[in-house]
Amino acid sequence: MSEINENLPHPALKGMRSTFFGIIGNVILAVIKGLAGYFGNSYALIADAIESTSDVFSSIIVLIGLKISSKPKDSDHPYGHGKAEPIVAIVVSLTLLAAAVTIVYQSIQEIITPHHTPAPFTLLVLVLVVTVKETLFRYVLKVGAEVQSTAVKTDAWHHRSDAITSVAAFIGISIALIFGKGYEAADDWAALLASGIIAYNAYNLFKPALAEIMDAAPKANLEKDVREITLSVEGVYDMEKCLIRKMGFDYFVDLHVIVDGNLSVREGHIIAHNVKDALLKTKLRINDVIIHIEPEEYLLNNKI
Repeated sequence: MSEINENLPHPALKGMRSTFFGIIGNVILAVIKGLAGYFGNSYALIADAIESTSDVFSSIIVLIGLKISSKPKDSDHPYGHGKAEPIVAIVVSLTLLAAAVTIVYQSIQEIITPHHTPAPFTLLVLVLVVTVKETLFRYVLKVGAEVQSTAVKTDAWHHRSDAITSVAAFIGISIALIFGKGYEAADDWAALLASGIIAYNAYNLFKPALAEIMDAAPKANLEKDVREITLSVEGVYDMEKCLIRKMGFDYFVDLHVIVDGNLSVREGHIIAHNVKDALLKTKLRINDVIIHIEPEEYLLNNKI
């Protein structure tokens, strides 16, 4: 694994660090769960290990995506490389779905194949796994929300899905141990149930990533803030349009600003620059603003 570049923009750096910690945790847990599942006769734990292994690869993809999305603009990418971030989120959600399908197939194979009751020690392993994975989920999700990264949030839900699989395995193994003969496959049924939850989460993670790729409008409160700041600039009468799209960690804004129609081109240009400067100085993570100036007659004519 290559070193994380400390010179990257702060959001990317923070997201990459949380993802890197997740990779380390998943590697350790995948080994522990795989060995415990094999020696403890529990396919639910082996399924859990498969899920953790898929998490390692998906987190590496997220890491690469975050690094690409943080690259500056160039002649071939005048808007930057931010689209790499939601593309990665889509890939990761699809890998999560693939993991769910794999678990379904293997669980069915185990259900129809007679096997021994899982060993009691596997329950202790699952308690450890759930604790670690839920902690990782909360940490990575918090970072994802702070840096407004779809890919990091998706990576966080991988941890939650792993925790859900482990809880299901705990319940299944407990049933097998309590009721004994005839219930050996309870943990396999639990793995089957968990795969449905994982597939559902994959779908919910896919939607916002696809929306970002399609330049869907962000939350209404962001537009509200942009409008309030714009209208507070001296010389701005009103606004006709406010279009916002997300590109990686940043936002790009297109505005139609209405000013006094008697102003010179130079004066209108100054007002436009003042609006742009006001928006870029905020903590809204706005990368660029394109402003079209409209005369006040436009507003009056459209209100008649």
